[in-house]
Order: sequence, then structure tokens, then C-alpha cells
Amino acid sequence: MEKRYYQPEIETMPVEEIKKMQSEKLVKQVRHVYENMPYYRNLMDEKGVTPDDIKGIEDLHKLPFLTKADLRDAYPYGLLAKPLDECVRIQSTSGTTGKRVVAFYTQHDVDLWEDCCARALVAVGGSEKDVCQVAYGYGLFTGGPGLNGGSHKVGCLTLPMSSGNTERQIQFMMDLEATILCCTPSYAAYIGESLKERGYKPTDNKLKAGIFGAEPWTEEMRRSIEESLGIKAYDIYGLTETSGPGVSFECEEQTGMHINEDHFLAEIIDPDTGEVLPEGEKGELVFTSLDKEAFPLLRYRTRDICVLSRKKCSCGRTLIKMAKPMGRSDDMLIIRGVNVFPSQIETVLLNEGYSPNYQIIVDRANNTDTFDINVELNPEQFTDTVSGISAMEKKLAEAMKTMLGINPAIHLVAPKSITRSEGKAVRVIDKRKLI
Repeated sequence: MEKRYYQPEIETMPVEEIKKMQSEKLVKQVRHVYENMPYYRNLMDEKGVTPDDIKGIEDLHKLPFLTKADLRDAYPYGLLAKPLDECVRIQSTSGTTGKRVVAFYTQHDVDLWEDCCARALVAVGGSEKDVCQVAYGYGLFTGGPGLNGGSHKVGCLTLPMSSGNTERQIQFMMDLEATILCCTPSYAAYIGESLKERGYKPTDNKLKAGIFGAEPWTEEMRRSIEESLGIKAYDIYGLTETSGPGVSFECEEQTGMHINEDHFLAEIIDPDTGEVLPEGEKGELVFTSLDKEAFPLLRYRTRDICVLSRKKCSCGRTLIKMAKPMGRSDDMLIIRGVNVFPSQIETVLLNEGYSPNYQIIVDRANNTDTFDINVELNPEQFTDTVSGISAMEKKLAEAMKTMLGINPAIHLVAPKSITRSEGKAVRVIDKRKLI
């Protein structure tokens, strides 16, 4: 694949120049936040830190962290650093608990965000010759608006499909000959499954690449999607709190996501102590927004567990890479004292030849955790004999125990019996009252 960049002067900038740029931006941003965001100014004052203490990125560790709890406490305007009449947009998280998180954008913020998404599209081979089908949700969710704007900047013909209505997705994909698909990985898998049901082969569509994010997915799921759609599947990462998708993106090497370091300064910390860890160590990812005007978060704890690496990349980009998140420090399940990540379960299922349609159900009976996994059979695996199903369940349970260290109850269910997701898949149902 030809090496192509959307903004080569940034994407291939020498590392020392990147760090110098980050230092200059950080000094300005800390002053902007201190002077315009009373909530964070109070946190700095409590810690005894002033903008004069921050001379460059080497002083970043002196600043206090922000967490999602802070964002909820400051809802709706407490972390706004620009007058409302200078803001042109809000986006919001799905809000699983408590108050929603609302992020604000000036036009400048929107432009920089769309540039980040444009970099991701060009990295997968996108150009003005492409037809980009955006099947992320639009509205408050950042996926649709971000990739839509990035697609426009690249010059693609943009199909603003939003999520859902799979019949229409397939019609437009085939009739308008879409070449790039952007959606959640679970919905990409569902589209591939739906195409197969309608008698299409992977070679029947014109897709060449997909940009899939907004939920965790494994390498096994990547290969499965690539096979079903006949494409190369690329990861993209982002958070509403820092702008949305495009904080980092994969290139053709597919060995991690390049962070747009001119806009986002990344750290890895020990999630328990807050200590900054050296490059290559696994820990919690923390981001500082270097350019955001309206909602500039400093040292925001993402709760995503990953690793950073400056290993030279064959694509020519010098931007640091983050590994695919290995789980989250706050949605990791602790079952009978064992740490369990849903991505581990997905890995076992795909390795054993099962579909990625599954649901984890955790409950508590007689003060003991119960751990059930419902797994949907592929049509070719389906059998109505009790002994056949039982043998398959036992074999899968053994594979799960090898991976997880504990024994789940496996329930193989009929094809199509688990509700399909057209947005983020609901993989975990935790019925325990743990709070």
C-alpha cells in the first residue's frame, strides 16, 4: 500500500520536534484552563500548582487528574473554558450511570477533530476517489459526526447512513459501491453475516477497508470481519471527553494506533497509585488535550488499560502508538476473586469456531458469584440432540477455564436468538448489587 498521509508535516515530524511542540502547547493550555475553568483551577490550587510551575511536558505529572466523576460533578457547564456564544456544538456520552457527560466544541475544535478523522481515513487508503459509508450513530454520539466530517475533508463521497436499518445499509453499500465502511466492530460483523444470508460473497462488494471502533474487539474478531467482508479492518480510538474518534488510528501495519500527538498528550499510569509508568509498561491511559478550546481536559483518566510504544513503524509515521486497549480498569469483572475481561471470552469463542454473538451474565446466589455465558451457535454447528449440545458446552467450558482460571456455565443457544446490536453491543449483564 502506498504510504500516504493527510498532514505529512505532522504525521512524520521528528520525535524531538513533536515533544517541543507539545511542551509549548501544554504551557499555553494550562494557563488557558487555569484562567477560564474555575473547577480545575480549584484542583490545581488544592495541589499547590500554578501555571508558572508548568514549563513543559516534563512537568505534566505535577497537574491533578480529572475523572469521569469530575465531569459528572461539573455537569453541565463547570468544565467549559469558553463563553457559550463561542461554542457551536455539543456531543455527549451514552451515560451508563449518573449524569450524562456533555462536551463542548468551538468551530476550531470541530475542525481539528475532523482533521484527526481525516488522518485515519487516509491511513487506510482513503482519498477523493472513495465512497465512505458512515454507519456509526449520528446525533449526540461522536462516531457519526466525527467520521462524517473527516470523510468530507478527505473528499470522499460520504454516505451518512447512521446505525441500523441493515437492509438499507446493504442496498446503498452495493448500489453506490461503497469502498470504506465506518461503524462499530459488532455491527460490521452483523453486516457481514447479513450479506452472507442474502447470498452475497465477500468479493461481491467493492469495500476495501473498514474503520471500526467505539467498543473492544479482538484480533480474532478482526480476522473474522476481514474474511466476511473481504476487507482490511482497522481500529480507531477516541473518547467524547477528548473530542471523539480520531484520538488515535491504525495504519497499514495494524500493530497499534498512532496517537495524534500534536493534539493529545498521552501518559500511562499505575491505576492504583497514579504513578507515571515508563514507555512499554502496561497501565491506565491518561490524555491531556493540547488544542481544545471549549472543553480542554488536562490529565483525564480514560480507565482504558494499554501500552505505549515508540517503536519505528513501517508506515513512516513518527506518532507514538497505543496498543489496542486490553480492558478497562473500571469495567473489568471480578468474579469469585478472579479478574475477567470480556475480550478474553471473545478470544476463546473465536478460537473455538463460535460466533462473536455472546452474552455474559453475572449474578450472586448464597453469597457466591454465578457466571453464565450464553453463546450463539452458527447454523452449521446447530444440533437438536441434547448429548451433542452437552458435549460442545463441556469442551467450551474447559477452554474458558484455561483462559480465565474459573469455570463458567456455558449455554449454547440457537442461531439468531441473541438480540443483535446496531450500536454498541451489550455483552455483559451484571445483576450483582456490588455498590
